Amino acid sequence: MPDRSFLSWPFFEDRHREHAERLEAWCEKNLPVDHHDVDAACRELVAKLGADGWLKPTAVDPADSAPLDVRTLCITRETLARHDGLADFAFAMQGLGTGAISLFGTPEQRAWLEKTRAGKAISAFALSEPRSGSDVASMDMAARRDGDSYVLSGEKTWISNGGIADIYVVFARTGEAPGARGISAFLVPGDAAGLAIAERLEVIAPHPLARLRFDEVRVPAAAMIGKPGEGFKIAMSVLDVFRSTVGAAALGFARRALDESVKRAAARQLFGAPMAELQMVQGHIADMALDVDAAALLVYRAAWTKDMGAARVTREAAMAKLFATDKAQEVIDKAVQLHGGDGVRKGHIVESLYREIRALRIYEGASDVQKVVIARQVMGGER
Repeated sequence: MPDRSFLSWPFFEDRHREHAERLEAWCEKNLPVDHHDVDAACRELVAKLGADGWLKPTAVDPADSAPLDVRTLCITRETLARHDGLADFAFAMQGLGTGAISLFGTPEQRAWLEKTRAGKAISAFALSEPRSGSDVASMDMAARRDGDSYVLSGEKTWISNGGIADIYVVFARTGEAPGARGISAFLVPGDAAGLAIAERLEVIAPHPLARLRFDEVRVPAAAMIGKPGEGFKIAMSVLDVFRSTVGAAALGFARRALDESVKRAAARQLFGAPMAELQMVQGHIADMALDVDAAALLVYRAAWTKDMGAARVTREAAMAKLFATDKAQEVIDKAVQLHGGDGVRKGHIVESLYREIRALRIYEGASDVQKVVIARQVMGGER
């Protein structure tokens, strides 16, 4: 049984604890799903999560002005990740993909949220390009004004849900100013004329990923989210909310690795006694438990700070993502070691965790980039 004592921490309200308990029961009945056809599995997960109400926290209620509840997002990602990495992915992308609409969308644009929150439409966040990943301000994708429309041309890559999304939030250069100040955000339907899947990308932990080509894709001017030139601000605001949740997913993976290791140590016999009696094993377990709790504190501090009304949590979110993802990698590596040959056997949960965790140290700001963000915040006295 996973440790649930963290739910008694003062970061949480009763509604968060109730949400966690209900979701845990749902996960035990519904996860994991069959991953052999990743596209089909993701569609199934989005539909199932939406039908049972679990996607509601991913976006604001179009009829309500309440902000996103980051603690609920984090609890959900942690719980789903502990049970099934693909379920966490499906949930997370519904939130990231619609984040710009939740935070900056018009009432007309927010109509999409009714579908994404119900699991009836899949969303995607199209920011990265072949030449600009972490360096968002150097993107090449262009959007030129043509009467009452914008015409988008260029490529996006490493796009989660690429190829299966019904709606993309796409960032493109509109040229109001050099660099970051000349980027805008647009809503682009997945079936827009001129939008093509240039390449499906396969990675060590299979997820729907693609390189997208935009060949004179025309969208109405009303498809712009926010104002011209606000795209970079919008993208950073979305990441400011969702970056903490990446740490929460890593935390879920780490908790599962710790749980599996404790069970292994208790059941495995070495030299005529349970493996758990070896001091070296006890040392590994202690280190893993320490890293899990420290990561949880940073993740839920960042989430609580945002929920308490902080305009930005750049520093807190960067610390949470950096520490939680890096430490989860270490925790899972120890779990592989404690499982011996089973730890690298295809299909074993620990082997799966080892593949799942690596990408989290790269996407939504690589670990090295998070260090730069934290240093600038500290040295500049920013919060």
